[in-house]
Amino acid sequence: MIENQPKVFTVLDLIDLDLKEQNALNLRCIAGRSGLSRAITVPDLNRPGLALAGFFESFAWERLQIFGRGENAYLSMLQSQNSFDSIKKLFTYQLPCCIFTSSLEPGETFLAEAEKAGCPILVTDLNSSDFSGRVIRVLYDIFAPKTTMHGVLVEVFGIGILLTGDSGVGKSETALELIERGHRLVADDVVEIRCVNGSILMGQGANKVIGHHMEIRGLGIINITHLFGVGAIRDKKQIQLVCQLEDWDPNKTYDRIGMDELTAEILGVKVPKLEIPVKPGRNIPVIIETASMNERLKKMGYHSAKEFNQNIMRWLESENARALYFSRDDY
Repeated sequence: MIENQPKVFTVLDLIDLDLKEQNALNLRCIAGRSGLSRAITVPDLNRPGLALAGFFESFAWERLQIFGRGENAYLSMLQSQNSFDSIKKLFTYQLPCCIFTSSLEPGETFLAEAEKAGCPILVTDLNSSDFSGRVIRVLYDIFAPKTTMHGVLVEVFGIGILLTGDSGVGKSETALELIERGHRLVADDVVEIRCVNGSILMGQGANKVIGHHMEIRGLGIINITHLFGVGAIRDKKQIQLVCQLEDWDPNKTYDRIGMDELTAEILGVKVPKLEIPVKPGRNIPVIIETASMNERLKKMGYHSAKEFNQNIMRWLESENARALYFSRDDY
């Protein structure tokens, strides 16, 4: 597992994000293009109404500054009164950028001060509520802790399963058989994992260019999309189960009942884990399909191993009670 170092995310990166449909931000720059390389350092927003009124105590200048209809109306009033002190002071801070929603644009004085300070002024046609919700989702995804792992991520019966194990143990071959059986590939070989909201692990391919390709020893590189169609892939999936494939060790005791609940910790989040020994004659894809369905049952509150254990205990208790009853001499 390799921890990724956080990279600098700039205003230009925000504009260039390839987002579609309900995630699109529709941003364009109208001033301050010299500052498009300014870094966005926190995934939060600020409405600078108090700052425009001249109150700068606890001003969250490091956040994206969102100007809605109210802020724009106040700027128009300042323009009509030729009162620009608060605007000039606003740009003494190293703001990442100012974003005007609902296709609103500020007056010439505001744009001139922004150009002088090198602060990007962006405009979107979305209203303040829609834009704020979208950009918060985008920023929290970008700033989420992330790591990369060697393995294969597949979706089996709706459960995201991360296949791990030593090189050559058969992870890709197992995933290929699962795809043949109607399941979907998310990423092969290198999986990028993000921790979203502190408790959800989202996995995807580390490289979009080579995503949804697989390396099969003896066959080479294959394109899953072209071979099996778009229904055999998906871009990202929550990791809900880790299956560690390992060569069968005759000296190791493997869990045969299912009461030992192992976990794998990734980015501080614990995920259920299974250790699956591999040897000739074992149908690993079928085992993984069964593990996926069993995991779904657990999420629904049904634990097969625990129920089996409870039934055995009840049977033993009833047998003991019957033996004790018939061994009495006072009847």
